[in-house]
Amino acid sequence: MSNADVALMAHLMRRAGFGASRDELEQKVAQGYEAVVEDLLQPGSANAMPDDVIRRYHSEMGEMRELNSAGAYWMYRMVTTDNQLEEKLALFWHGLFATGYAKLNQASALTNQINTFRRNALGSFRTILVELSKDPAMIIWLDNHDNHKDDINENYGRELLELFSMGIGNYTEDDVKECARAFTGWTLGNAEYMSTRASRDSIWPYSRINWHFNYREYDHDDGEKTFLGRTGNFNGDDIIDIIVQQEATARFISTRLFQYFAADEVDESGEAVIEEMVQSYFASDYEIRSVLRTLFNSDYFKSEDARFARVKGPVELVVGAVRMAGTYQQPTFGADQLARQTMYMGQGIFQPPSVEGWHEGAEWIDSGALVERVNFVGQELGDPSHPGVKSIIDRLAQHGNGLLSPEEQVAGCADLIGPLELSEATSLSINQFASQQGDADLREGTRSEADDQRIANLLRLLTATREYQLA
Repeated sequence: MSNADVALMAHLMRRAGFGASRDELEQKVAQGYEAVVEDLLQPGSANAMPDDVIRRYHSEMGEMRELNSAGAYWMYRMVTTDNQLEEKLALFWHGLFATGYAKLNQASALTNQINTFRRNALGSFRTILVELSKDPAMIIWLDNHDNHKDDINENYGRELLELFSMGIGNYTEDDVKECARAFTGWTLGNAEYMSTRASRDSIWPYSRINWHFNYREYDHDDGEKTFLGRTGNFNGDDIIDIIVQQEATARFISTRLFQYFAADEVDESGEAVIEEMVQSYFASDYEIRSVLRTLFNSDYFKSEDARFARVKGPVELVVGAVRMAGTYQQPTFGADQLARQTMYMGQGIFQPPSVEGWHEGAEWIDSGALVERVNFVGQELGDPSHPGVKSIIDRLAQHGNGLLSPEEQVAGCADLIGPLELSEATSLSINQFASQQGDADLREGTRSEADDQRIANLLRLLTATREYQLA
């Protein structure tokens, strides 16, 4: 098994998921790159921590009303799922279709929205936009419940075009108004409950209840509309049909997916890949799975130049570190701290700063966020009692005769948590630290807690490097 194959598979799993241990990488390399891509794109059972187990220990996650419990619930899913791409895409859609707790005051609606993203993550972009337009959290977030045939509210119609599908410059103000008219009547119904006699609506339509979508034909403007050069008595479904057929839409979603999975900045080579993704978008009837298949199998994505070309977002940094450390695999007291940590780093789950979502890339890094990132990951991977850390040390013990020089410790640790390609300056600093710690004796019978801690200290230091902060 070549180092190049392992490095390529590690790259794929960092981007299409949250990373993988060396044992997992070796299994996937044996399976073959294209076969692994197909497994990611055709997810089976998630095998994530079951709801009944979670709620046995976290009663607050039953109704999912509060922000912290909902955030921790999703973190459990990301940490334990077998379907990493499914969760990575749910996170992508959450950033693109940013919806926040501050206005809703209803975490359950947000959890339901993430379930919708997860369910449709790899399917038709048309279906995704239709489901988004019917999503109660989005209806409240962008005021479509206040969009009436005699008094339109343009908020959702504008953001649908500007932020969710086409981008500025590809539509007119008249298109925004006509879009808003088409979505009149797309609103909330009161949560229904069953009684012994009948099912009827709640008297608290906007309280902390399980909202559902309701179409009110009497409040829909069924007059003639002209949208993006087409004329008809359009409803919301018709508007989305027109949107997904646009070249601007194909390029918009392909570019956003490229920036999320491939590189923060799009160069000339990246533009060529985006063009291929656009072609896959139309050839597959707008299927996200096909667009991503084109990206992941492209020479650009697999090239060494594409590696470590993205700054890890706070959620992927935290989830990746926890998965590698092997922690939080069972219900754990203080699990809500995982979601809090991402907030301290600038990406609070269900707490986007605006309808634009988060500004990503290098903007994830500032002096305050960097301290939080380094401290959290160092705590996870600097503890030799954590199962994943112990596994890394066990793997190192297999090197040579188990007696490792400082240089061998650095090379082995960088390889097992990456593989990371350390710059000359980084390598010099880490090796100086390792030299101060001395040799590590990991041989059976002589291995001590001090030796394990010596390796854990190196892991802690490596996670503070620039190289580790990139994906």
